[in-house]
Amino acid sequence: MTNAPIVGTSVPRIEGRDKVTGLARYVDDMVLPGMLYGATVRSRIPRGKIKEFTFGPGIDWKEFVIVWPRDIPGKNCIALIEDDQPCLADGLVNHPEEPLLLLAHPDRHLLPKAVEAVSVECDSMPAIFSMEESEKLSQVIWGADNTFKSYLIEKGDVGAVWENADYVVEGEYTTGAQEQLYIENNGMIASFDPQQGLTVWGSLQCPYYVHKALMKLCNLPENRVRVVQMETGGAFGGKEEYPSMIAGHAALLAMKSGRPVKIVYDRMEDMAATTKRHPSRTRHRTAIRRDGKILGGEIEFTIDGGAYETLSPVVLSRGAIHAGGPYYWPSVRIRAKAVATNTPPHGAFRGFGAPQSLFALERHMDRIAEVLGLSPVEIRRQNFLRPGQTTTTGQTVQEEIDLGKLLDRALEVSHYHAKKEKFAKNQQGRNKKGMGDLGSVVGLEVCADGSVRVLVSSTEFGQGTKTVLCQIAAEALGLRYEDVGIAQPDTREVPNSGPTVASRTVMVVGKLVESAAVGIRQTLTVSGKLGKSYSSGEFRDACRAYVAEHGKFRSLARYEQPDDIVWDEEKYRGSAYAAFAWAVYVAEVTVDLITYSVAVDD
Repeated sequence: MTNAPIVGTSVPRIEGRDKVTGLARYVDDMVLPGMLYGATVRSRIPRGKIKEFTFGPGIDWKEFVIVWPRDIPGKNCIALIEDDQPCLADGLVNHPEEPLLLLAHPDRHLLPKAVEAVSVECDSMPAIFSMEESEKLSQVIWGADNTFKSYLIEKGDVGAVWENADYVVEGEYTTGAQEQLYIENNGMIASFDPQQGLTVWGSLQCPYYVHKALMKLCNLPENRVRVVQMETGGAFGGKEEYPSMIAGHAALLAMKSGRPVKIVYDRMEDMAATTKRHPSRTRHRTAIRRDGKILGGEIEFTIDGGAYETLSPVVLSRGAIHAGGPYYWPSVRIRAKAVATNTPPHGAFRGFGAPQSLFALERHMDRIAEVLGLSPVEIRRQNFLRPGQTTTTGQTVQEEIDLGKLLDRALEVSHYHAKKEKFAKNQQGRNKKGMGDLGSVVGLEVCADGSVRVLVSSTEFGQGTKTVLCQIAAEALGLRYEDVGIAQPDTREVPNSGPTVASRTVMVVGKLVESAAVGIRQTLTVSGKLGKSYSSGEFRDACRAYVAEHGKFRSLARYEQPDDIVWDEEKYRGSAYAAFAWAVYVAEVTVDLITYSVAVDD
């Protein structure tokens, strides 16, 4: 038994050698016998009624497999939060790049020409392209009021703060869509056997999201849908929900053709068609005392969800909860809503709504500092949350934090004041430098040979999931890091550990891995097969003996929300998070005043 710490130490990445030697297998490295290649015919207009498809001359269309909406055996939707997004548009187009029909052919090089040869005649309809147009209801394109979701957060008496304010500072701040720009483009392979069911392999973050969507789309029971994550070359949220769409397209082509089908987007299609970070608009109106203290305020946070809901309610929720930032608001009213436009749907990206609302808040803090004649540092220091105070949702800060000390340390190590003074003297030229501060289940399995495998659906896409979960399991079991393996995420083999999003894997899934490991140790100890102190060999022998005597040996752990975390979903009040992380960042950047390109220098 080893008592040496493993978690927090530097160890070789489990998948590292395969990646650097080229042995790692990504979707486009996989070729199945008789495989076809798939492509998507997309809308070129933002909104309209489909009238007719024309298949151009010069192409032998009999060689192609063509999938229409009528070929879908289940419900024509990509199941997520709301089943509003069709897998293939049927009669009505709601955004550019919307999938209309699917093609497959043995020669992937013929597909681009074939896609271009399909003409779609549509009757165009008035479209909405901005949040402002959507709010005015010049056209109703979703539901009764173009609103996917809205939230209201209220704390204190906002109406009373204005008469006590020395200053009222207002501002409006906007952010645009943002591409995740993962290295590997989206891709999926599907294979269908009438007896065995449907299997898809793909570049993805959330196997069970895809699993749920395929069950509904293909009208198949749970045990006849299998989803396997391939090596994934980056994601950043961009492979959370959209892989369900690509998997659905590959699956429909495979089911109609009776052959495996691969769909891999090129960079142009990936950037044009898949989900991006939500554009946002944030309006602040803040009551301020002369010394810089915030008395209260109103915040309106609006995001552009695109044509369909996707993950907009969750993104909106995170943005609304974080709209007050790390500052104390005695009174505040936050109105948040996600609206529909005739643009490709927006979705997950790192931060999940918080970067948009926090960007607006920090810029507003700078504006307040300018109005009051204070430094940006001082206005923040004045208003930092302190232990015992409450957040905008009424959650009491329990952690013993001192953001002022964190800020001082960040300013010191970054030489903030000296550099700011130096950069202020540089008033010539186009480049300007500046400084700114700103239901899961997991399992462990003991195999017949005595080895241990971690069973989770949490996916690896460059962030080190496999490595850190094996470290946690090894330390909890008292084994060496090399003694623990981890299963590839495969819905036939591993339980649903929840999505690999929002930096939840180590904190939530990691703790469950530790609990499952403790369960294995306790079982072996209570059964008399293992003592309190043991070697790796003795542990393996004990596992072999237990499996030989009792058969399959798995330890499962399930997430249960602590009793002291209380959240009112209707009023949006209470403990939004079990805990917060506290940090101060300082960045040194150079901005080109002609192109507005930004370089981060330090």
